[in-house]
Amino acid sequence: MNNKKRALIIGITGQDGSYLAEFLLEKGYEVHGMMRRSSSFNTGRIDNIYQDSHADNRSLILHFGDLSDSNSINSIVNKSKPAEIYNLGAQSHVRVSFDIPEYTADIDALGTLRLLDVIKEQDYPIKFYQAGSSEMFGKVLEIPQKETTPFNPASPYGCAKVFSHMICKNYRESYNMFVCNGILFNHESFRRGRTFVTKKIVEGLVDIKLGKKDKIFLGNLDAKRDWGYAKDYVEAMWLMLQEEKPDDYVIATGETHSVRELVEHAGSLLGYDIAWRGEGLEEEGFDKESGKVLISIDKKYYRPSEVDILQGDATKAKQKLNWEPKVKFKNLIKLMMEEEFNERGLLIKDYLK
Repeated sequence: MNNKKRALIIGITGQDGSYLAEFLLEKGYEVHGMMRRSSSFNTGRIDNIYQDSHADNRSLILHFGDLSDSNSINSIVNKSKPAEIYNLGAQSHVRVSFDIPEYTADIDALGTLRLLDVIKEQDYPIKFYQAGSSEMFGKVLEIPQKETTPFNPASPYGCAKVFSHMICKNYRESYNMFVCNGILFNHESFRRGRTFVTKKIVEGLVDIKLGKKDKIFLGNLDAKRDWGYAKDYVEAMWLMLQEEKPDDYVIATGETHSVRELVEHAGSLLGYDIAWRGEGLEEEGFDKESGKVLISIDKKYYRPSEVDILQGDATKAKQKLNWEPKVKFKNLIKLMMEEEFNERGLLIKDYLK
């Protein structure tokens, strides 16, 4: 082992894990990542920083493991000896958590407990970051939501994340461990999974523009979320672990926008002026100029229990961590749209009137 500061990222192949790995490498860390074994390649988001296992003086080292397997967690922590551990691993799709609630609870709730138990038994201090979620607030009891807002989750995912949050607080207080909960509101990027609504809308509209798709099917158009940029949010994770004392922080932009607004703004970037007609499951979004229907509703994308609005108050993070979001809603969608074209070897300007 070299003398670089070492960090272990659980879930390094995900959106947040890939951005955090890049961030920590730029800070001079030796980064270890835990990833699940898969028969298909699942490292696309970190291909740009991947280092061959036979290379000398590697700064990025990957390990196979799983949050359902305490032995693999223990082995990886003992091999890597990290000063910091970031738990970004999860079954993170809220709608899917209703279909696989037991698995979601095993990974998102008990997985955190397994990590905490391994850390507790080490003979040196490890700083631990737990990725919480605005979905813990669920059917919100106040607007905006801050660190003191009561949790009221409305999905198996939200319930599992509340368990993780509370068990982290319990271990911090019981065993004097350096444990931070980051209550992160929705944060997006081009690297977002394609089943998440921001990516689905941006990618879908580009496909329509390029003639590869006729329309997009969505669920609740009136759900409001506080959307930020994932690259901004991983810096906040790191800042929490650099503080003298562990604490919990809301990370958010403070703005809230509906799925409907997202569709309209993303469409406008491609020259579409999207209007709406019909109600409920019969509602559709169409381009005013051509009359072409771009958006239809499918009830399968509705959740059994909906979360109507999420809006975060990140005042504490601003005051204590000196953190503020650099990218807000409109620029976020613009960034995602431009990268969507770039990935296809195209320029967005060539497809605007």
